[in-house]
Amino acid sequence: MPKLVVPSVEDIVKKWVEETPRRSVYYEKNTPAAAGRWATNAVAAESVYKAAVTAAGIEKRYAGGIKRVGASKFERKVNAVGVGRFGPGISAAKTDFESGIKPYRDELAAIDIPVRKPRGDPGNLDRVRAIMDALYKKRLAILAASPSAAS
Repeated sequence: MPKLVVPSVEDIVKKWVEETPRRSVYYEKNTPAAAGRWATNAVAAESVYKAAVTAAGIEKRYAGGIKRVGASKFERKVNAVGVGRFGPGISAAKTDFESGIKPYRDELAAIDIPVRKPRGDPGNLDRVRAIMDALYKKRLAILAASPSAAS
């Protein structure tokens, strides 16, 4: 039976490192145009996502992947890529952050919390509960989900 002719790992890596950065023009041109298809397909794949994240042994595969690459990959990628992208990423996410935080900030501002009790009084937990309940209800309303479907 014939064998596949497979380039060496070194040749594959060399080509990837040399060629992939040149694809940024393709990425810039085609990726934004695919946003609508991405959203439609992602919503349609809801059941596939649920099946994937609840598959038997998924937590072992997740942990196994982390153990396989270790903390050194995480640290290397943070230093090589993450630090340089962090500031521009924050700047680019300004409107997303604002629209994401606003409903929760507004909810916090509207909550009437019980009067504070003396230090150590269990009644002070009612203050925390009022905040927790309001934010949880807001989250469910935003997600348009029922309490049993949210996590």
